[in-house]
Amino acid sequence: MQKEQILKQYFGYTAFRAGQEELMDNVLRGRDVLGIMPTGAGKSLCFQVPALIFDGITLVISPLISLMKDQVQSLVANGIAAAFINSMLTYNQTIKAIENAKNGKYKIIYVAPERLDTPEFLEFAQNADISMLTVDEAHCVSQWGQNFRPSYLKINGFIEKLSRRPVISAFTATATSEVKQDIIEILKLNDPFIMATGFNRENLYFEVQKPVDKYKAVMNYLENNANKSGIIYCSTRKTVEEVCDHLIQDHYSATRYHAGLSENERTKNQDDFLYDRKPIMVATNAFGMGIDKSNVSFVIHYNMPKNLENYYQEAGRAGRDGTPADCILLYGGQDVITNQFLIDITDDKNDLDPETLEQVKEKDRERLKQMTYYCHSFDCLREYILKYFGDRTANFCGNCSNCNTNFEDIDITEDAQKILSCIVRMGERYGIKIIIDTLRGSKAEKVVKLGLDKIKTYGIMSGIKEKRIREIINHLVLNEYLMLTNSEFPIAKLTSKSRNVLLNGEKLTMKIVKEEAREAKPIKQKAVVNSDLLNKLKELRFKLAQEQKVPAFVIFSDATLTDMCCKMPRNDDEFLEISGVGKMKLERYGKAFLEIINNFDSDEILQPVSSTYSLNEICSFIKESIQLSEEMIPISRFTDKINALLLQRCDKKISAKKLAEYLTLQGYLEIETTDGKNAKIATAKGEEIGITTILKERHDGESYKQNFYNITAQELLIDNIESIMEAL
Repeated sequence: MQKEQILKQYFGYTAFRAGQEELMDNVLRGRDVLGIMPTGAGKSLCFQVPALIFDGITLVISPLISLMKDQVQSLVANGIAAAFINSMLTYNQTIKAIENAKNGKYKIIYVAPERLDTPEFLEFAQNADISMLTVDEAHCVSQWGQNFRPSYLKINGFIEKLSRRPVISAFTATATSEVKQDIIEILKLNDPFIMATGFNRENLYFEVQKPVDKYKAVMNYLENNANKSGIIYCSTRKTVEEVCDHLIQDHYSATRYHAGLSENERTKNQDDFLYDRKPIMVATNAFGMGIDKSNVSFVIHYNMPKNLENYYQEAGRAGRDGTPADCILLYGGQDVITNQFLIDITDDKNDLDPETLEQVKEKDRERLKQMTYYCHSFDCLREYILKYFGDRTANFCGNCSNCNTNFEDIDITEDAQKILSCIVRMGERYGIKIIIDTLRGSKAEKVVKLGLDKIKTYGIMSGIKEKRIREIINHLVLNEYLMLTNSEFPIAKLTSKSRNVLLNGEKLTMKIVKEEAREAKPIKQKAVVNSDLLNKLKELRFKLAQEQKVPAFVIFSDATLTDMCCKMPRNDDEFLEISGVGKMKLERYGKAFLEIINNFDSDEILQPVSSTYSLNEICSFIKESIQLSEEMIPISRFTDKINALLLQRCDKKISAKKLAEYLTLQGYLEIETTDGKNAKIATAKGEEIGITTILKERHDGESYKQNFYNITAQELLIDNIESIMEAL
């Protein structure tokens, strides 16, 4: 059976996502692969589909007991023979599972790394026909990763004990270049095909809030987003208990999860969340790694995580089905102190020698700084995250709180000079808090004891609020006019750029929020479906899930139910056209869901919202409002500008592909084929109007061509926007 047939028959999809097909094809050729794909991008299919094509067994090594259970349930629901072997099973159950595996009953077996060196499993593996070994959450192999697991170091030794080396595939959602190299070397991947699909999750809305009362901020969100399922992450067990208790007192159906609970209670609470009995989970970061719940509509971080890797992984548990979801971070200054404390007392890496452990802690402190900068940035939050992971993107996404907030630029040159001068006079020996106290003329005992009340810059900013001075200092750090040391108590020091401000009169500006800022709102779904029908389908799904003792998303995801409401299938063939419906699910559930849809009054179905503006009015608005760039920009950045305006007038969205197709039809671009790969490059006609094709290099060393557009080319596209929009 071909991979396309398997994708549809077992998983219910008609097309592969970015990177999936390339990874599958290389695995099927027998080549090791490393896939770096964001949460929700479909990593699992990259090894599950080839597993069904290979003759032998596929072993999937995962540290995540909950993920194994969820994925095996989903595979079995799709008609695929699968099992897991981990600490959830008793000894007798483990022996039975291994016996079944010996008898060829499973195509895919999930196994915890701790089980690899047990005599029973090793004896089975050495005699089994293992076609592929997949390492999920592969970043756990690196001590420089955010979730280092010493048990992952056993994997290569296990592979070497097998009678035949299988194809090795490794997958992770987040990996810096350092961690990526560790994965390749420690797992001894053989000339691996490496695919990084990009980390962008367009359906996720990002927002940073700095509320005085964090719990009140949570209540405000929940009141405006009723009946949604989500996770609230807290940094400590105590905070988890407090927030969960308050939510229950306020009549919200919430549960909790942290390492201080008994294993039975953790399992029960997790199941309550997965089965939608308790739609709100309050947890430490001990919860969620590998949770495959597709209908998580929001992730709120009550406290700032200690690094962006953890934050993006945890935030990425929202919107796994591709529907819009919110990622809200509630920042407070105490969060930095708490995380610094957690880094300093960490003992989960106690297998490392003292010198290496200190290096790891220093790396953790650097990550904490980058996380803190994210919370203070006034630039596009999505761009900040993607840039951290090495992705190139536009500096305006239209779907984060910063992009949707009305800022104005203010001159901070004089204030910056005062701050830098004060740090110099203080001998570059102190942290931000004491610098601010000195600038504001504090009478605090420490300031007086150190004699800082005697220096010339003492009290020089006494009329400015502490919050504003801290914002300016954060801006100076973000833009490398100041640096903070990686010590336990970070010290502010000047950089080479500081001299330009202090001595050469370089002007500095900073964004601040205008008095009347536009309310930041996430992207809305383009189509409105009948809520009564959707609720009926959800009720049926819940009933079936209860009967079968599986989470609701194992039956169908929210995205699949929404697609049913939009397409209104009337028979088996039409039901198979729904995204997420395969042959097995049609046989199991088709009749029941079709009965509800066919008995529902079709006249009540709401159609997608149509724009109240004509095409001419929309295009005129774009022409009047667009801000063209004086610099050369890629087409993706240009489409971001247009789409930000389209959101204000209609539910249409223009893609870079559509613009490129238009330019090709008009003769400004042409298709060039090199080594079997097609690329659109500027023609002589295109170069005349300001399109330049540049040869660039990816992180993996492969070269590619990218087009950049000057202001003349941008003007041409805007002048013809009506023709382009007509094709949408």
